[in-house]
Amino acid sequence: MGTLPKLTVRLVGPRGFCAGVVRAIDIVERALAKYGAPIYVRHEIVHNKFVVEGLRAKGAIFVKELDEVPDSARVIFSAHGVPKSVPAAAKARDLAYIDATCPLVSKVHKEAERAYAKGQHVILIGHTGHPEVIGTMGQLPKGAVTLVETPVNVAALPMFDGPLTYCTQTTLSLDDTAATIAALQARFPDIEGPKAQDICYATTNRQEAVKQVAQGCDVFLVVGAPNSSNSNRLVEVAKRAGALSAYLIERGHNLPWDALTGALSVGISAGASAPEVLVEEVIAALGTRFDVCLEAVDVKQERVTFNLPKELQ
Repeated sequence: MGTLPKLTVRLVGPRGFCAGVVRAIDIVERALAKYGAPIYVRHEIVHNKFVVEGLRAKGAIFVKELDEVPDSARVIFSAHGVPKSVPAAAKARDLAYIDATCPLVSKVHKEAERAYAKGQHVILIGHTGHPEVIGTMGQLPKGAVTLVETPVNVAALPMFDGPLTYCTQTTLSLDDTAATIAALQARFPDIEGPKAQDICYATTNRQEAVKQVAQGCDVFLVVGAPNSSNSNRLVEVAKRAGALSAYLIERGHNLPWDALTGALSVGISAGASAPEVLVEEVIAALGTRFDVCLEAVDVKQERVTFNLPKELQ
């Protein structure tokens, strides 16, 4: 067997699980330990198939809607947040439920509710159809929130009669969101916004870290799920920052071997719902074809934690 080609792997930190994801997974695991299986979970608790399958093996049953949950069962709502109609429906059926909504998503919900109470129309910057967006829009009556994704959408908005405020999905591109906010402020000079940005600390830190590392990488890999908003944004950030190519991969067996042929340097990050074991799997897979030299690049330390619901503490 010939000598393997050398490959520098720049392992970006922070990466992987954020505090909201850790909390959500802990909620499911502690509920299983306290109440026993099965525990029902509405939607994926977080956007990662490996995590979901691991919890399913422990006794969690994932459903799309509450009508799939039997009477007298216990159900958990995902980290992305839910419309107000969901807990209302659970109460109507006397279902015991635990809300695993990330506290930073709940912060956006409260901002929208306060704005509505003040008589403001809410413009939400986010991705159509994303569970977090559905949950945030579902905090207010129909028609009280207008969704925009890009500055082009802003240009198409009508002139509103009353005061306006904006809020955003927590997992967006920092740069794209800044452009959309600027377009809103140009179109509606009196529009208000959150005191602190709604894009969460984990999304911000991971994007900033990727920006610093991606330039000079032949290939940049983001470990995460295809339906993970923050993971997809990291791929976009890597491309813009100067990586020659960037890919979203779920597992080690998904590596883009053709793109890696001849590569000398590879950057690796992971979305906020991707466990570190999958990053290790990717590195191990690279080691089957390359002489890997690992280089840890820790841009920022994270020490954020969130409390569990009282019934599980």
